[in-house]
Amino acid sequence: MTEVRLLTLNALIRDDVPARLRALGPVLERSGYDIVCLQEVLHRGSARLLRRVTPGYENRAGTGLTLLAGGLLLVSRWPIRRHRFARFPMTRPLRTELLMRKGAQLAVVDTPAGPLAVVNTHLSANRDDDWSEGNRYTAIIRGELDCLARLVTGFEPDLPAVVVGDFNVPRDAPVFTRFAAAAGLRDVLAGDTSTTYRPTPRWPSPPALDQVLLRPAADRPVTARARTVLRDAVRVADGRDLFLSDHYGIEADLSFGTPGPA
Repeated sequence: MTEVRLLTLNALIRDDVPARLRALGPVLERSGYDIVCLQEVLHRGSARLLRRVTPGYENRAGTGLTLLAGGLLLVSRWPIRRHRFARFPMTRPLRTELLMRKGAQLAVVDTPAGPLAVVNTHLSANRDDDWSEGNRYTAIIRGELDCLARLVTGFEPDLPAVVVGDFNVPRDAPVFTRFAAAAGLRDVLAGDTSTTYRPTPRWPSPPALDQVLLRPAADRPVTARARTVLRDAVRVADGRDLFLSDHYGIEADLSFGTPGPA
């Protein structure tokens, strides 16, 4: 049995970004994560800062000269064989969020268990906090999930895949469960409705918005378990205690068995 450890985290694009990223670096270095998928790392300067504070992650994937496409950054202790960014379709209503060019980052990482497809994504936010079928933002998310399902099924069938990120849709929403079925994905945290977004007075009971989904390959048996992490504040360089993000992270342990006989 070979295990690969992965973290997904929306790193929050605003509020003390350099201080929080400098504090995140040592956390990642000590963690033992093999692959880290980050969302809302929009500026190349933030990516360079993370490179300085995470020297153990020599392999990186992010697209764009000044701004990272989709704000997506993948760092890995293992070689990244290939990667690309696919943008979601532009849809109304017009919103400043469109400037982030949201989409999906698709990579293949050469792990000790063999090549693994890793999809890091960040979907559009639902400003109404209403994921019913007729909601205007649900329609946007439905289109993005349809696009994402096509991207995932485009990977070679003999390649196991893990799909992670900030989906901005609850785990039990019908639009999400239909997507998982269409893409042939298993929701590793199915049935767990505990929040992945830090509660606030305005939003005291947010749903689970960050997800980990798995697609095994026929001859590459793989199981997974996951849990929320990075819930507590950390001490930053100037002595303040800050939360690393407005989201919690999700840690996933992927366990690859021995392939069966041909």
